[in-house]
Amino acid sequence: MNDEHSSMAMNAISHAATMVQHGILQTFSEYGEASVIYRPRLYKDGDQWCALYGDNIQEGVAGFGDCPAKAMYNFNEIWNGRKSA
Repeated sequence: MNDEHSSMAMNAISHAATMVQHGILQTFSEYGEASVIYRPRLYKDGDQWCALYGDNIQEGVAGFGDCPAKAMYNFNEIWNGRKSA
C-alpha cells in the first residue's frame, strides 16, 4: 500500500468514526425526549397516529402525525411548549 492509499484509508476510517460518533450522540439526546421518558400510548386515530399521555385527548397531552414517528415528534414539540396543541 502506497502513501496515497494509506491516506485514503485513514480518511475513510476517520469519516466512519465521526459518523458513528454523531449517531451515538443523536441516540443519547433522544433518550431525554418526553416520548421516551413518559412513553405515551400510541394508536391509530382515523387517518393519523396519536401519541397520548393521559386518560383522554382533552385532559392529556397528545401529538398527531401521519406515522408513529411523526406523532411522537409532535408529542415532544407540544410537551416542550415548542408547538401549541
